Amino acid sequence: MAVIFDPLRGRTRPEPSHSDDEIIDVLTGAAGAVGIDTSGWAVLTGAGMSTDSGVPDYRGPDAVPRQPMTIQTFLSHPDQRARYWARSWVGWPRMRSARPNAAHLGLAQLPVAGIVTQNVDGLHQAAAREEGSRSPVIDLHGSLDRVICLKEGHMFDRDWVQIQLSELNPEFAKLVGIDPIDVETAPDGDVDLEETADFIVADCPRCGGILKPDVVYFGDSVPPARLQEANRICAEASGIVVLGSSLAVLSGLRFVRAAAKAGKPVVIVTDGPTRGDELADYRSISRVGDFVKGWALRGIQGDDDKLQA
Repeated sequence: MAVIFDPLRGRTRPEPSHSDDEIIDVLTGAAGAVGIDTSGWAVLTGAGMSTDSGVPDYRGPDAVPRQPMTIQTFLSHPDQRARYWARSWVGWPRMRSARPNAAHLGLAQLPVAGIVTQNVDGLHQAAAREEGSRSPVIDLHGSLDRVICLKEGHMFDRDWVQIQLSELNPEFAKLVGIDPIDVETAPDGDVDLEETADFIVADCPRCGGILKPDVVYFGDSVPPARLQEANRICAEASGIVVLGSSLAVLSGLRFVRAAAKAGKPVVIVTDGPTRGDELADYRSISRVGDFVKGWALRGIQGDDDKLQA
């Protein structure tokens, strides 16, 4: 397996640049701040948004070191695909049961310019349905609830694929001695599992092609149409807010770099170091859920109610 270089190596957690109230003043255009209202902000989110939903992150303070699969590894051999799908089959029920947390729901209450998420868990969309949000959400790295055929592009529902895998591997859980209820998933929905050689992988039922989750693996590229829409949202926004992302992956960092180059304000909220800290005009190290709760409360109630909160 390829060793993935950690671009955060050597970086330390910065000090906050302002209090959260001062940053929220900027986000809501209150107290004589820059005058950008909520609808002017593009939001980029990372794994830190979903930790309170039980989905761990890769680089947070409590994260277990992981080596996520690369696209090159996935395509290299049937055994590697068996390894991925075995781990994903075990992890899917836990991932599927995850529900939006206060950060997702709070953000869905704010009419932002758009949300570009690096997460593949679908929790922003679930929150949008619950709150009736009309802000667009772009799954930059795809979504685990879809499976694509690499030969002809056929799409399948992940739950349907789960049924096929279960029918092909009725005794697998007992064979490896695991209980899917008790396992901890990674951010991309799989689990740490070593004995995968006997797992039978489902092929595309239409053309026999390789099935892959509709997500962007490490070493893969974001589909051009999806990237174009994300670029449009961020280019038309008045500024960018980063929530729960270390910006270690270039696909997310590029939006922050573009905003900074254009002279737009950059807000970063996460409790660890990021690859874009030197580009931030406003930096909070609060927990994302706490920060978004305060932002949503102010966005809904207005500045006068801030004094009564």
